[in-house]
Amino acid sequence: MREYFIEEIAQAIQGKIVGKSFSHSINLIAIDSRRLLNPAKTLFIALAGKNKDGHQYISDAYIKGVRVFIVEHIDPDLFQDAVFILVKNPLIALQRFAIHHRSQFNIPVIGITGSNGKTIVKEWLYQLLSPEFDVCRSPKSYNSQLGVPLSVIQMEKHHSLSIFEAGISTIHEMGNLAKIIQPTIGIFTNIGPAHDAGFKNQEEKISEKIQLFKDCQLLIYCSDHHAIGNEISKEIKTATWGWSKDSKYQIVSQTLHHNITNIEIQSPDKYYQFNIPFSEKAYIENCLHCIILMIELNISPLLIEARIAQLRILPMRMELKYGINDCVVIDDSYSADLLSLETALEFYNQQEGKKKRTLIISSFVQSGMTDIQLLEKLIEIIRQQKFQKIIFVGELFLQYYNKLSSLKAEIHCFTTTEDLLSQIDGIHFDRELILIKGARQFQFERVSYQLLGQSHRTVFEIDLNALSENFDIFKSFLKKETGIIPMVKAFSYGIGSVEVATILEEKGVDYLAVAYVDEGRQLREGGISTRIIVMNPSIQDFSKMVEFQLEPEIYHISILESLIFYLETNGYNSYFPIHLKIESGMNRLGFQSFAINNLIQTLLNQDVVKVATIFSHLAASDEPEMDDFTHEQLSRFEEISKKIISSLDYSIKRHILNSSGIIRFTDYQYDYVRLGIGLYGVDSSHSIQSKLTTIGTLKTTISQIKDIPIGETIGYGRKGHKDHPIKIAVIAIGYADGYDRRFSNGIGEVFIKGQRAKIIGNICMDMCMADVTHIANIKEGDEVEIYGKNISIIESAEKIGTIPYELLTKISRRVRRMYFWN
Repeated sequence: MREYFIEEIAQAIQGKIVGKSFSHSINLIAIDSRRLLNPAKTLFIALAGKNKDGHQYISDAYIKGVRVFIVEHIDPDLFQDAVFILVKNPLIALQRFAIHHRSQFNIPVIGITGSNGKTIVKEWLYQLLSPEFDVCRSPKSYNSQLGVPLSVIQMEKHHSLSIFEAGISTIHEMGNLAKIIQPTIGIFTNIGPAHDAGFKNQEEKISEKIQLFKDCQLLIYCSDHHAIGNEISKEIKTATWGWSKDSKYQIVSQTLHHNITNIEIQSPDKYYQFNIPFSEKAYIENCLHCIILMIELNISPLLIEARIAQLRILPMRMELKYGINDCVVIDDSYSADLLSLETALEFYNQQEGKKKRTLIISSFVQSGMTDIQLLEKLIEIIRQQKFQKIIFVGELFLQYYNKLSSLKAEIHCFTTTEDLLSQIDGIHFDRELILIKGARQFQFERVSYQLLGQSHRTVFEIDLNALSENFDIFKSFLKKETGIIPMVKAFSYGIGSVEVATILEEKGVDYLAVAYVDEGRQLREGGISTRIIVMNPSIQDFSKMVEFQLEPEIYHISILESLIFYLETNGYNSYFPIHLKIESGMNRLGFQSFAINNLIQTLLNQDVVKVATIFSHLAASDEPEMDDFTHEQLSRFEEISKKIISSLDYSIKRHILNSSGIIRFTDYQYDYVRLGIGLYGVDSSHSIQSKLTTIGTLKTTISQIKDIPIGETIGYGRKGHKDHPIKIAVIAIGYADGYDRRFSNGIGEVFIKGQRAKIIGNICMDMCMADVTHIANIKEGDEVEIYGKNISIIESAEKIGTIPYELLTKISRRVRRMYFWN
């Protein structure tokens, strides 16, 4: 973003300057005091949300060096050398500033909306068009009322093309985003059920989304989505594609061969043929949007063909991996530009704070800036991060090596990736948080592989974007005033506690819930500051609960009395928050009705604890045939909780609904709901499963392929026996990794090269075998999906008569977790 002086900002956002008036310029915007790249040049916007108010963090930003703020209210005397721009609504102010910033550019701007595929189309277009254009694009999935203005203000004078995505959840939202983006080219990806709750019908949703394109010079969409075409004004120039004969670009043939889809397209004056490196319908559709846009931009078909052949799914996401010598590696080695670096640094700064900070970075491909301008900007960003070790790769860094000396760090510089790899053993890595950031041509995945060492080949890939989206889906069923308490117990159902909690903290939840004190301590040590409920505390853990500010579930009078005694005898001089568990019919932990009077009296006779929430647990909220019993539970909880609340003279909140209860018993939301397995993509109520995404993919590789003749057996107990020759794959996963032995002997299936393969013989401790006779061109090292989008964990659980919870929590800690986040 270019330099802005305070007076110009205030005029653009219709704000009033308060506090010390001085000549000061900014070129960065921040809404989070934890993410300040260059505080002295940053404008901090105090956004007020449902759960957090940015005004509470002004002091933090001020202490770190920020001196310019946009606020609703402030006492300027508290910050005497700062300046404040006073507005009625900081979010609207940010949007106005983005509109002002956008008005200074006269370059092509691509606006993308739709129900699905917005982010991947944006990222693919960035890869495909970067050789011709210096591209500014939305970071991650920044497509909301907040994300869009934050994206647009990243535009700079050297950019020659911008790509922004826009998402809405109800009416009267797209008009704001259209004013900010002002697209000249539009892409409408598709229409589906996402956010249906915010609209009367599909027609209203489409009509609202189309507001983005009302002033576009060109709109691209698939004509097979007839509902979209019905709502588009004839005044908008379109470039449609699809099977329909009315399409400008008509698909006349589509064939699949070895996971490559051959597409033949006929336009009014030309015939095209492309090989798309995907077989899934959604990826083909996303790719075709990109192809049609490139054709419309007069890029040659041969060049289009060459570039789409390089498209991949994984480059869309940052990967967090556990590597050698207790190092954590964040692999963002598929793109390199200043904006994506800042986005990667945001993700980096959310991770473990106790490790040594290391950066491995390549030269950037950044047209529109001279080498020295780019290097100086890069050094400015890196300097703010206080890395202790930096490894530079590229001729640019060697050419200007003297400028790198201003970075107070251990510096290593190499001409090529091969040079780095040849000497990497001489660079000692130990307990480091390593960010790998490289342009595609440097092939930094080789560096990542080296830092992972000879680790276990079985990995559990976790899509944190899907977790965030699942959260939003459940939130859409709630009243605005109802909060969510996510359950992150049991290593977040096998997903990873700190990583999941970090995303949920970003969502602004009021509480997180764990089972044991050690789980809460791990979150605190991982930097999580959100309030944490411990659902199964013990008397021996009181000191840790106080030390780490963990709030216990109290389910029996003896635990309450012991806690009170501990606090009193240790001089605790303020109210310690507790959460009362009521027995309403689950017959697990909880106060029974006959104990309530004693509970109330105990609470009244002390002054060291205060009840924060009262809650209970539904036994059968996912089973409609037991709804009468569920309503009995709800009635008991209502009666008992009211009695306690009426006896105490302060406000107490309540919660009883779990994931399936959120969907099926919406009248009992109270103040909070508890979101467990639903967060991870499993709907126990079987009502909204199609809207959720299972966030984890368990995958491994083929260790060996064997031809087994007639009469031979396979595995322990000689269970695997065939009366004809077969080919088997020995797969690097077993029951010690969490692959349940009940999947043995044809019950379980895995997914290899686009096909299912049955498990043959008994599953062993570290490996298993699958019949792959029917799969062509299979080889050792090929990827094998155990659970994921092709082999559903829900389906797998049903096959062996269990529930997805068990399969998730069984995945061994020795299985490496990899986290993806746009």
